[in-house]
Formats: sequence, C-alpha cells, structure tokens
Amino acid sequence: MATAADARGPVLAPAKINLALHVTGQRADGYHLLDSLVVFADLGDRLTFAPDAAPLRLDVTGPMAAGVPTDDSNLVMRAARAAGVTTGRITLDKHLPAAAGIGGGSSDAAAMLRRLGHVPADEGLSLGADVPVCLRARATRMSGIGEILDDVPGLPPVPAVLVNPRVPVPTGPVFQGLASKTNPPMGALPDRPDLPGLIGWVAARRNDLEPPALTLQPVIGDVLGALRAEGAALARMSGSGATCFGLFTGAELAGAAARAIATAYPGWWVRACRLT
Repeated sequence: MATAADARGPVLAPAKINLALHVTGQRADGYHLLDSLVVFADLGDRLTFAPDAAPLRLDVTGPMAAGVPTDDSNLVMRAARAAGVTTGRITLDKHLPAAAGIGGGSSDAAAMLRRLGHVPADEGLSLGADVPVCLRARATRMSGIGEILDDVPGLPPVPAVLVNPRVPVPTGPVFQGLASKTNPPMGALPDRPDLPGLIGWVAARRNDLEPPALTLQPVIGDVLGALRAEGAALARMSGSGATCFGLFTGAELAGAAARAIATAYPGWWVRACRLT
C-alpha cells in the first residue's frame, strides 16, 4: 500500500540507451539472449504519485502524451498494481517518444516502483525485459534476457544527441529480420576509460538490431547520416529503434549539432543530453 512518503516530488524516468547491443542466441521459448552496455540520459519522463482514497488512476500529460494509454495496458499501472496499490493518482509527464528503443515505458514502470519503494522478487522482469535495468538507472552490462545485470563503474559522462524520426519500428519484425541470432558477445568492458577511450570501445561493438531496423525504416539511415554530418564521433541506433544517438567529444559540440538537426528536420524529435 502507498504511504504518506509517496507524496514527495516527481521521479525522473530517464531515457535508456544501448551503447552496444549484441544478440548472442535464442532460447527454446523464443526469448532472445542479449549482451548490452546500457547507460542512461539526464532527460526523460517524470512521474508523480498522490495517494488518496479514490480508485487508482493514471493521467498522462506533456508533449508526448498523445496516444499513451491510461488504463491497465500501461506499464505504469501494471507496476503500481504489482506493488499492491489500488488507490491514488499517478501523473506521467511524457517527454520521451513511445516505442522508440530508449526504454520509455520500462523506465516509467521502474520510476513507479522506485516511487513506491517496491522492488518485485523478479526485479520487475515480469513487467518487461528492460524494467530490471531501468530500476537501476545506472551504467550496466545487461545480459541473458535482461535478468543478468552487472554494474559498470568508472565510465565518463558522454555528451550526446538523441534523434527520433517519429516513425514506428515494431520490435517483433526487427528481431525476425536478424540475419543471425547467434553472434559474438561484446567481450571485456573497458576499465575506467576516458571519453575518447570509451567512444573507441563502443565504436568497435555493434547493435545487431540496426540492420533489420534499417530495412524496415530506411529513414533511420538518414538520422545516422545527419548525426555524422554534424560531427558525431559515433552514430548508432539504440535498442530496436528508431531512436539513434550521436556521441560527441564536448557538450558544446553536441548542443550545436542538436540545434542544426532540429532546424533541418523540424518533424524529428531531437535532444542534446549527457549519458551517464
């Protein structure tokens, strides 16, 4: 049940970025095995919870609210009910595009669990494969189907630009389009690298979901090209897309790139941020 402590301020549900994502196998039950370096942005959705006696409800506000469900199909509601909450008002201020490969719904659910001080026995895995890592919201090596989590200490903050061309990329067809579902893992992680060292290590890895996503939505190639044209040291798709990230060697460079891309492509969602 919720308590008076739940009346505190909003909780950030940060964007989740897969700097590298290797698909290493597939289980008999169909779940894919991954090896991924996950970091989080200093921007995202915001969630508040006000306990009261009325039946549990969810209100969605913000620039990305359109089309976001407010019933029990929303992971936030499922997370609250998993924590035993049946009354109160949840407000989700939505700033991340939905179904965009940056863990928006999973991060929202994790924020709800953090707000309630509740960690399920399975760390939220039953809510979705990305919920356990989003509960941590820090640099993590994620493997298995999302249940094996190892901290990655000592990574430097990375200036970045996130770009989503506002097109849907269904996850199922992306996985179905993989040329191979048994690929090499990432290998040893860097030991407390500096920024150039981290970018170099990431550049030598992959997102195995990028090629099939490009086939489904070729505009992803335009996004990657725009990031590279504006000086990104590395441009890559996150998750199953369509959001792409550009890594930069300085915050001023990232800010200038974000402004230039937003001006050239006003229909795209573009944000400069810092990945930590």
